[in-house]
Amino acid sequence: MTSLTERKNAAISRGVGMTTQIYAERAENAEIWDKEGNRYIDFASGIAVVNTGHRHPKVIAAVKAQLDRFTHTCHQVVPYENYVHLAERLNALTPGTFAKKTIFVTTGAEAVENAVKVARAATGRQAIIAFGGGFHGRTFMGMALTGKVVPYKVGFGAMPGDVFHAPFPIELHGISVEQSIAALKKLFAADVDPARVAAIILEPVQGEGGFYPAPTAFMKALREICDQHGILLIADEVQTGFARTGKLFAMQHHDVAPDLTTMAKSLAGGFPLAAVTGRAEIMDAPDPGGLGGTYGGNPIGIAAAHAVLDVIEEEQLCERANQLGNRLKQRLAAIREKAPEIADIRGPGFMNAVEFNDAKTNLPSAEFANKVRLVALEKGLILLTCGVHGNVIRFLAPITIQDAVFAEALDILEASILEARG
Repeated sequence: MTSLTERKNAAISRGVGMTTQIYAERAENAEIWDKEGNRYIDFASGIAVVNTGHRHPKVIAAVKAQLDRFTHTCHQVVPYENYVHLAERLNALTPGTFAKKTIFVTTGAEAVENAVKVARAATGRQAIIAFGGGFHGRTFMGMALTGKVVPYKVGFGAMPGDVFHAPFPIELHGISVEQSIAALKKLFAADVDPARVAAIILEPVQGEGGFYPAPTAFMKALREICDQHGILLIADEVQTGFARTGKLFAMQHHDVAPDLTTMAKSLAGGFPLAAVTGRAEIMDAPDPGGLGGTYGGNPIGIAAAHAVLDVIEEEQLCERANQLGNRLKQRLAAIREKAPEIADIRGPGFMNAVEFNDAKTNLPSAEFANKVRLVALEKGLILLTCGVHGNVIRFLAPITIQDAVFAEALDILEASILEARG
């Protein structure tokens, strides 16, 4: 009989990469069972999508209730109240005390694209500045903004123009806040007039780039530069949002309000939904019809998102994220005494990562990180690697993970790191 992997290879584009060859049959909270009945602990969460766990009962109930009403009208044709209500909730919850407005789209890349459209419409400027190592999607503007070539830009030709990159401050890799800001100012002097820059976009914690948190001093400096030159600040909270970092939004760690915030992933707990929320006057810059999309703000996703926000509040998931993250980092610190390959342990809340170097050369070791991932997978723990050098393992378990399952996962993680060493 033809295997699923063979069928996949014959039917699906090679460009759709797959981290595992697990074919899911069912999932519940932090656990997945495959077609053969094997059980796995999920420390990927569909890449930070199910912060509230697979099939949270309140999310499923909300979706089922919406299915009994209607599934699609296109909000731009026949609008619906729960779209308006969710916009009101995000306007109130996102950082910044100013008046805000929101639009809903379908994916994180689409949210980023629309944030750029809004910024250009509001400022009358074209240039956008992003950062090395940042990830903002696989659409053409998303690729242009993304600060990593392989695999995201290879073979796809010329990127959209008027996109510039500055180095992201990572002390571990020898880039200080001062050096990053100096490079940004050099960019203004050598490559692009700040009066032409519509927006600066960054992730408060770089996701695919390696889970490097932006220092508060850096965020404050960016806010000052943006205010000085009339540039908008866009916070890409697609991966950092909705309790993952121990606060509802990662920007709340810095007491810095962006002008625009992009959201997706865990906003709807597994259902496709993305959003852009920003200053009301900025969000109103495009003409009617300039924003939107056929599936943007689909009522199923909207219903799920309302339930997600309720669960985060009712189950105190921000506090839970901090507790779980502290336990994980403490365990990794203990493992570090036996594994000199561990170069760094980091991340706010439950958005954590461990970075591996070769024990002899002290250079980034993607080989060791991948070995840990593969050993863990054999033992029933799903992990994801990331980072410009591919030497980082990021931890994205559901924040609702049961204590016993979490403890089991930590034991597997320790065993996998030690086995990878030997």
